[in-house]
Amino acid sequence: MAAPSQPQKSTYDVIVIGAGIQGSFTAYHLAQRHKDTLLLEQFPLPHSRGSSHGQSRIIRSAYPQEYYSRMMPESFRLWQQLEGETGTTLYRQTGLVLLGPSGEPELEACRRSLGVDKVLDAAALAQRFPGFRLQAGQVAVLDSTAGVLFADRALRAVQEVFRRHGGTLRDGEKVLRIEPGATVTVTTTAGVYKAPRLIITAGAWTGAFVEQLGLRLPLQPLRIDVCYWREKQPGSAGLGSVSPCFLTLGLSQAPHGIYGLPSIEYPGLMKVCHHHGSPIDPEKRDQVPSSAPRPDIAVLSSFISSYLPGLETQPAVRETCLYTNTPDEDFILDRHPKFSNIVIGAGFSGHGFKLAPVVGKLLCELSLGEEPSHNMAHFAITRFPGVLGAA
Repeated sequence: MAAPSQPQKSTYDVIVIGAGIQGSFTAYHLAQRHKDTLLLEQFPLPHSRGSSHGQSRIIRSAYPQEYYSRMMPESFRLWQQLEGETGTTLYRQTGLVLLGPSGEPELEACRRSLGVDKVLDAAALAQRFPGFRLQAGQVAVLDSTAGVLFADRALRAVQEVFRRHGGTLRDGEKVLRIEPGATVTVTTTAGVYKAPRLIITAGAWTGAFVEQLGLRLPLQPLRIDVCYWREKQPGSAGLGSVSPCFLTLGLSQAPHGIYGLPSIEYPGLMKVCHHHGSPIDPEKRDQVPSSAPRPDIAVLSSFISSYLPGLETQPAVRETCLYTNTPDEDFILDRHPKFSNIVIGAGFSGHGFKLAPVVGKLLCELSLGEEPSHNMAHFAITRFPGVLGAA
């Protein structure tokens, strides 16, 4: 971050708006390509107002969609590279169990993506991982490559390497206006910056930015309850034991899916969350009264009672996070349809953190006019009709 006495430079090769994990990895890749890059963040760092804070995220190879599972080997490799660059441990292998009805299509797609032949029935799962209880007709698939990413530590690490490669990170600067053109002008609360390329990775605030540029993207910010549940017997779900992460697919009582991580952030508390939330204006996230109904917590309590009998059925700690969802829950990674020197990365829908090293590389490639290293068809803006309005 720029020291107060440092002269404020105004012209860069690339400007990136939003220093969450996606924007930070985008800036990291640009700086490694020797592009003079400015990374702007509206809040003073570190902060918990967006989608990249917290101590832990799941990383997994298993994906129902082949276009994500194909990205994961490179993502694992790039996370490992960042660990080497910073001498910091960012990943802990715990394994992941995917739970769902036998024959459920997404579960079967995950099994195929892993190259796994067998599934675990209730007895086999309980023998291997005693904390889990399956219901009749349900099975589990094991992703042994999966584990936990240390999120806050990862965000600091990628920003550290970005600055080490000459990048400029300015936090506490809110972007007020974007003026497109051959040279893009970005006005913030602290200055005016110009660059021939702009990348917008502003999370829940992306929709408002691109509206300035004549785009109405179907981005829905959601307020997510992040809940921690006390172990009845302390230590049973901790990293010192064999407790894995888990993810549900196709359960009728949790149509949006439930996921969990072993006891890491708070000793004796397991993180279990519903992959769903309530629509929210990101500017008003903290104005929701504590007495507001929380239907997702009732879903989680019921699930824990049935599937995780070793946990108490009421959350001991409750925090919040923001998701920014697209209608199909696939990312948006594309150039603006009218201003090709403006690139947009958005709609990570609560599953983008693990893929951030690859997402950042793809946004970097798009911005530099290179052929993207993965198939981008599923991430195109044009899959949503009628998004281009009057700028």
